[in-house]
Amino acid sequence: MYNIIERYIKNLSKEQVNNFALKNNVNLSGLELDFLYVFIKKNYKEILANPNILNLDRYKTKFSEENFVKIKKLFNEYLSKYGSYL
Repeated sequence: MYNIIERYIKNLSKEQVNNFALKNNVNLSGLELDFLYVFIKKNYKEILANPNILNLDRYKTKFSEENFVKIKKLFNEYLSKYGSYL
């Protein structure tokens, strides 16, 4: 499973991140999208190895209040759904 995710992340584009966000009712600003894209690319290995180490509250200032709430909810939903596969 890890290899599949790794290949996906390596080929991930900003447009794909933005489309996923929009599909989930998160309208990212340009700065938010840039931060999120770089964050995913840099940190995916550590997060996959131990998703519980991610403290989203540390990044609250990088997003609007509305987007932060939605992103946190979305992350928790996906973690509860797919976390056991990691």
